[in-house]
Amino acid sequence: MDPVLNYIDGEFVAAQSGETLDTINPATGEVITTLPRSRSEDVGTATSAAMKAAPAWSATPISERIRWLHRLADALMEEHETIAHLESMDTGKPISLARRVDASRSVANFRFYAEFGEQHSDPTFSDHGAVNHVHRSPIGCVGLITPWNLPLYLLTWKVAPALLMGNTIVAKPSELTPLTAHHLAGIMQRIGFPNGVFNLVHGLGPEVGQAIVEHPKIRAISFTGGTATGKIVAATAAPMFKKISLELGGKNATVVLDDAPLEKIMDDVVRASFTNSGQVCLCGSRILVHSSIYEPFKQQFIKAVEGIVVGDPSNESTTMGSVISKDHQQKVESYIRLGREEGGKVLSGGTASDSPVDGVHPNGAFLRPTVFEGLSHTSRTACEEIFGPVVTLHPFDDDDEAVTMANATEYGLAGSIWTGDAQRGHAFGQRLDTGIVWVNTWLNRDLRTPFGGVKQSGVGREGGAWSLNFFSELTNICVLEP
Repeated sequence: MDPVLNYIDGEFVAAQSGETLDTINPATGEVITTLPRSRSEDVGTATSAAMKAAPAWSATPISERIRWLHRLADALMEEHETIAHLESMDTGKPISLARRVDASRSVANFRFYAEFGEQHSDPTFSDHGAVNHVHRSPIGCVGLITPWNLPLYLLTWKVAPALLMGNTIVAKPSELTPLTAHHLAGIMQRIGFPNGVFNLVHGLGPEVGQAIVEHPKIRAISFTGGTATGKIVAATAAPMFKKISLELGGKNATVVLDDAPLEKIMDDVVRASFTNSGQVCLCGSRILVHSSIYEPFKQQFIKAVEGIVVGDPSNESTTMGSVISKDHQQKVESYIRLGREEGGKVLSGGTASDSPVDGVHPNGAFLRPTVFEGLSHTSRTACEEIFGPVVTLHPFDDDDEAVTMANATEYGLAGSIWTGDAQRGHAFGQRLDTGIVWVNTWLNRDLRTPFGGVKQSGVGREGGAWSLNFFSELTNICVLEP
């Protein structure tokens, strides 16, 4: 495969230092290609290109910007299978998942914001004999920093509203998964997207991400990633009075109430636990089950978990691939060992040496889905974000205890409630300290709704009008009526 390059002012360029990094297929351990090891000078060049392009792009009528979003959606749809294969190779996720989620959602993000922009109008308010007109204007140049678990999905989730609002962009994808961001840049070049409006700089977080956050001409930062890195982003950007959106980690609860229809919900609970090898910030890694149904739930859950097909991501039958890297595999395994040290019992799975995956590449970063019971809900294994295929089971005796257990972490991103009574689930959900709650469903996304968390799960919200507000400056013009 050709090397990945930076995309600056409509051209593909190497890092000014000439240095490169390898990008690895985690399912095989093999080098796919190289990417630039960029630094602050590359960010500076990209920002200069973005600033040069900003006046013309911000002056482009929103109707024309909407047409560009539709063109990008169309072009991504034409490349749907290529994107799925690139994402599967770069992340180790099953090709079926990459098609269904990553490639499809990347198209949907551009399409959604194009259609949302067509339907949306700035509000007016009348009072005291005057009309207040709320106007949105572009911020200017914005910085987008995105993670490795859903690379193009989460990049386009930020790019689309930023472009719609008339901003220019300097983006940094994860150095672990650069392929689809590079492919998006190639699509932009092919369809003639205006030069300098979208710029892509590859490299390491401390060298490129930090330079983006520090650059004085980049006036807003939208970051999705780990909580520890989010603290660094906030500490750097806040004193510069930049707009900040931080979508950070999660340690989400799946709450199974005593009236839940187990046979009906089991597949969805398993999906909520182990989608993308548990490497989704929304996954339910703490499963709280009413004690009256704990044993039958456990039996059915373990049976369903052991039906997950772990294997080569390129096989159509595979339902769970590798984790993102050998380093991450070792981190997840360290938590499996910790869970045992804390008194937990492994009901299924374990470390790769305990529970090897047959028929995969010996250098692949594979783990079986792992289920613990017997841990305190306040144990480290049950409270810290593992971000891998590990869940813990915890019985509870009543709703109040379940609420206490669900809220017993420093995170508050998402949760799901499973019950035979939707109204009961709705009422229960309002007691959780979290930004998103699903009742009898999981990852059921209406892109108009606010997305984000509380506590250490982040600051701000994305989606619909919340993204438009973030990626624009709001001006109120009050006109006294004659």
